[in-house]
Amino acid sequence: MLILSTYLGLFLSALAAASLLPLQSEALLVALLLAGQQPVLWLIAVASLGNVLGSLLNWWLGRSLERFRHARWFPVSEKRLLQAQRGYARYGRWSLLLSWMPVIGDPLTLVAGIMRERLWVFLAIVSLAKTTRYAVLAWLTLCASGACAS
Repeated sequence: MLILSTYLGLFLSALAAASLLPLQSEALLVALLLAGQQPVLWLIAVASLGNVLGSLLNWWLGRSLERFRHARWFPVSEKRLLQAQRGYARYGRWSLLLSWMPVIGDPLTLVAGIMRERLWVFLAIVSLAKTTRYAVLAWLTLCASGACAS
C-alpha cells in the first residue's frame, strides 16, 4: 500500500504542478530518487504522466474558455491574450518544447489550447519536453549522489 501511495503522491504532485497552480514536483521526485526504494524509470514515468495530463488539462481549458474572452470575469486581459497568441503564432508548436519551464510552461500549454493546436501534436511535443526534464533531473540527482557510472 505504501508503494501505491508513493506513486499516487508523485502523480498528483506532478499533475498539480503542470496546472496553473504555483507548485513544484521536482523536490518530491528528487527525494524519492535519493530514498532509492522505487525503480528510477517508474518514478520518471509516473511523474511524466502526471505532468503531461496536467498540461492536457491546461490545453483543454484553453480550448474551452477562449470563447469567453470578452466576458468581464475572464482572468486574462485582451492585451495579454493577444500577446500570447502572437508569440505562439510566431514561434509555433515548437515553443511547446519549453512547456517544462517554470513560469512560462504552464501558460504556454493553455495558449496552445486557445490556438487550437492539434491534440496529437500537443501531446507528442509536451510529452517529449516533460519526460526529458524528469529524466535529466533523475540523472543529475543520481550522479550527484554517486549512483551513476562514470
